[in-house]
Amino acid sequence: MMRSSLIVLLFLACSAAFAQAPKTAKPEAAVKPEAAAKPAPEKVAGAKHSRRKEDARRCLDEPSNSAIIKCAEAYL
Repeated sequence: MMRSSLIVLLFLACSAAFAQAPKTAKPEAAVKPEAAAKPAPEKVAGAKHSRRKEDARRCLDEPSNSAIIKCAEAYL
């Protein structure tokens, strides 16, 4: 009994020692007024369609490594 309570107390002491302090909020004076005044960027009309989710295995049929790389860059 004494041994188990000693282990529990040791565990609690160690966990309290390694606990992180809560983060404090930054004061509003630290925020630059220029950054707050800028409007959000609008979407560019005619933006390219993302091909990231498409299958790029067709690039492996290219004859050289440089051609494969050029083809695959379109999918990044």
